[in-house]
Parts: sequence; C-alpha cells; structure tokens
Amino acid sequence: MDKLQAMEVFVQVVDAGSFTRAADNMQLPKATVSTLIRNLEQELRAKLLNRTTRQISVTPDGAAYYERCMAILADVRDAEEALSQSKASPRGRLRVEAPAGLARTLLIPALPSFFERYPDIELEMGCTDRTVDLIEEGVDCAVRGGELADSTLVARRVGSIALATCATPSYLALHGTPTHPNDLLQHRCINYFSARTGKIHEWVFMRGDERLQLRVPGRMAINDSNGYLSAGLAGLGIGQMAAYTVKPFIQSGLLEPLLTDWCSSAVPMHVVYPQNRHLSAKVRAFVEWVSELLSDEEKMRTGLHDCPRRREPVSETAQARPATA
Repeated sequence: MDKLQAMEVFVQVVDAGSFTRAADNMQLPKATVSTLIRNLEQELRAKLLNRTTRQISVTPDGAAYYERCMAILADVRDAEEALSQSKASPRGRLRVEAPAGLARTLLIPALPSFFERYPDIELEMGCTDRTVDLIEEGVDCAVRGGELADSTLVARRVGSIALATCATPSYLALHGTPTHPNDLLQHRCINYFSARTGKIHEWVFMRGDERLQLRVPGRMAINDSNGYLSAGLAGLGIGQMAAYTVKPFIQSGLLEPLLTDWCSSAVPMHVVYPQNRHLSAKVRAFVEWVSELLSDEEKMRTGLHDCPRRREPVSETAQARPATA
C-alpha cells in the first residue's frame, strides 16, 4: 500500500465528508478510495471513520491521525517544491472560484498574462456569485468581495474595488438626476441582495468628513452581478456597480455617472482558502497575480472624476457590499 497516497485519500475523505466527493476531487474510482481507507485502518489496527448509509464521521483516533497526516503531507509538499523549484515554476491543476462579473470583466481578459507567467498551471475557474463550499467542492481558493462570514477560511486581502453610481439617460430623462445621495430615496434604485443571507446591501457615500449609509428604495433586487449590470443597462433604475465594469458603458453614453462629487465605499477583495490546507505554490502564484491585477488603480476607477479618497479601516469580517461587477 502506498502510505502517502492513503494519507492523502484519508484527508480528502475527512475534508469532503464523503467517499464519493473525495473520489471525484482526486479523480479516483470510489472503490479505490474505500479500499485504501480499509487497508489503512487494518494496518493501523484502529478505526478512523464511522460510516453510515448517509454520512461519515471521524473517530477520536481518526481525528488525531488526521492532524498528523496534514503535517506530514505539508512537509512532503514543501520538500518536493524545494527540490523541483516549483515555487519558481508552479504546475498542475488549480481550481478557483470567482464572482461572475469580476471574472468576466477583469480576471478572464487578463488571463493571458497569467498563463505567460505560469505556463504549467491548468486553471479551472468557476464563475458564480454563489458562496461555494471550498472543501466540499474541491476548490483550492476563491476570490470574494465584501463581508467574510466563514471564519474557518484563511483570507488574504488582495485589494479593493471602487464603485460607481450610474443610470441610463432614458431613466434620468423620465425621473430626473439626483444631486445628493439623499435624493436617491425618491428614485427607483436597483438593489443587490446576498445569495447566502438574502440581506439587501446598503449604499455608502463619503465626501470629506461626511458619511451617509442608505437603504435605497427599489422595485427589484438581484443577487447576480451580470444580471445587475443588465438591469442597469435596461433602464430599470439607478445602480451602483464596480467602476471598471461600467466605464466602457459610460464612455459609450449608455450610462451616465451620478453623484461624482461623492465617493462610494470601496469593496475589499480577498482570496480565501481552507485553513487546514497547505498553501501550494499554485495558490500562492494566483494570489500574487490577483493582487497585482487589483492594485492597478486605473482598472478600479472610472477616470471620470477625482473623488477625494478617504480610507476607512476595514476588518476581515466587516460588512461591505459585494462586487456587483
């Protein structure tokens, strides 16, 4: 029996909570996974997992062995990376999840530079505004904006995204142009709600020492960033979206920027990954690349006005609006 493979399979089964999901994540037959765990228990003379028809759970011996396996596998990966110089040239499959709008507008168009730098990485990118369970779905890391609710994940802040308030000329011709954030209370706005909690996100405006936090009225709310942009372009109301997303539509005249003498609260962006998972060279490379991409202020701002930049401290779990990009 390959002991290291058996350890890796055991860790995957515990993380996924299922033999089937672990087999899928490792691209192994389910029978192979079951056999490796059974042989491992026989060799150790200890029961590692409690099995029922619906779920599995870790025994006390299994929990202790899991921690040792994690440490051993991390040491093995460190040794392999040091000898193969994979830190300089990371390789292999990398599964990433990112918000749909951010992926469509910013990440995917910039991927040629990523593959030029890391030609040996095979990238699988899921594009969704849904909060993905990284362990259960076998995801290496995810890009997330706004509130971080899952304390079991390690989060690395990689930048922030500026927001722009805008509407179509047709909407403004019918309903008028707001000149102050409070005017939005008399308008039709497009709200964004969390797919996880269902909560409507408030809009934040800043100018000098002034700070306003509003729950704006609207006849509709959307939990998908691409759908949110489509609603804004359809003239359904005033929207607040990522500045880099709406910039081409503002330049073409399809959208008009509003309240440009106010700043909207920027959305903090993080890359998150499971805390019990070794930070591989592949993930480290992706984190560095995303950080460089998001640090380019020209991609984050509309370039239509120079709004005063008042920086607010943002905690890792502070409430912030997701990137409706």
